[in-house]
Amino acid sequence: MTWYLAAFLSAVFAALTTILAKIGIQNVNSNLATAIRTTVILLFTWGIVFFQGGASSISQLKNSTWLFLILSGIATGLSWLFYFRALQIGEASKVVPIDKLSLVLTIILAGIFLKEKITLSIIFGSVLMTVGAIIIAYAK
Repeated sequence: MTWYLAAFLSAVFAALTTILAKIGIQNVNSNLATAIRTTVILLFTWGIVFFQGGASSISQLKNSTWLFLILSGIATGLSWLFYFRALQIGEASKVVPIDKLSLVLTIILAGIFLKEKITLSIIFGSVLMTVGAIIIAYAK
């Protein structure tokens, strides 16, 4: 599988996640909904790890790997909590573009912390994504 296909499938399932979540969080506390979703993800992903035999390599993880994966998990949890709350009180078609500004923020952070090259075309595309998200979010 190429990274293009994996990224596209990620986008497809993220879109489905939003629609299914918007339907599922009606009349439910958004934090409870996030906890239920997270539990399903936890069981699903551990099932895949055990099915593929990947659990045996857990003892080989470095402390720095643990640290960054734990911090990433905390960031993911916070993202989901705020996302579900925004989705519960806002329109999916307006919440998602603002949420997807994470693309632009990731580009900026990747340049700063990972020293990834940010070209003029990447800057231009990021500006377009930002402007597009703002236009969609404030459209009536």
